[in-house]
Amino acid sequence: MKALVVRKDEESGKTSAAVEEIGMDDLPHAEVTVAVEYSTVNYKDGLCIGPGGGLVRKYPHVPGIDFAGTVEASDDPRYKPGDKVVLTGWRVGEAHWGGYAQKARVKAEWLVPLPAGLTTRQAMAVGTAGFTAMLAVMALEDHGLTPGHGPVLVTGAAGGVGSVATAILAHLGHEVAAVTGRPETADYLKGLGATQIVAREEINETVKRPLESETWAGCVDAVGGAMLARVLGQMKYGASVAAVGLAGGSALPATVVPFLLRGVNLLGIDSVMQPYDNRVRAWDRIARDLPMEKLEAMVEPATLADLPRLGAEILQGRVKGRVVVDVNA
Repeated sequence: MKALVVRKDEESGKTSAAVEEIGMDDLPHAEVTVAVEYSTVNYKDGLCIGPGGGLVRKYPHVPGIDFAGTVEASDDPRYKPGDKVVLTGWRVGEAHWGGYAQKARVKAEWLVPLPAGLTTRQAMAVGTAGFTAMLAVMALEDHGLTPGHGPVLVTGAAGGVGSVATAILAHLGHEVAAVTGRPETADYLKGLGATQIVAREEINETVKRPLESETWAGCVDAVGGAMLARVLGQMKYGASVAAVGLAGGSALPATVVPFLLRGVNLLGIDSVMQPYDNRVRAWDRIARDLPMEKLEAMVEPATLADLPRLGAEILQGRVKGRVVVDVNA
């Protein structure tokens, strides 16, 4: 079978990635063998294809933190041959071999059934990025966000998480303000449902005032850093920010004033270790509340051979929307 294999030169410490032929005996031992149909490209994948980012435990390594496909063999009663399944998270593709191969072998507890109404290709157009976006939207809803209370800000909107969050929020009836540092993506974001485009430089600097005008009814933030600090001071009373990423840095040069005077909530969103029940809830919501025609507009098709290039590009912030990798092409 074909797989993208990353190898590391022990002397230089440099890694290289190439499509190779591997055998079934090369796969890790686990309960369920899946014939992989599609995977995708996330920021973590870029790290694992390239320098590793401290995520990969040992080489040679097969990256791919997401995959969808058909169960081929199972030693666990929860799954049987022919079942369609999705995997995201659980450090697959990082500490464990992942989805950049025509077959994968994983623990049964890491899988979820493919929701009715979704194809495996659509599931990977969603992937970890879209799954994370839905978790963020659900968290905002659980903390009181409803349509009609004002615009919802999405930072890093042209990226994978931001694109899906924009489409979901617009579909649910929210007014979406999309932040981007790439002016050429404005039409793309409006096509996903954004009603307002906010230039990154307008909101990407720390201000001395801990509070500004109450502007946003909610926020999905993929940037972190100074932008998140600035946004916290612009939230409406009782509003929430769902933090999903740190493209702008992990430091948070903020004050506690928005939390104390406006009751603002900062919600951390983790997609890797989410419990099974919440995974199923999120995937069911994706099948229901993510417009598939909008999803298709985000997709760039790719093959295993394209992954070294795409891995480098996503680390440079040059990938727009979602990449769907056909591992059998």
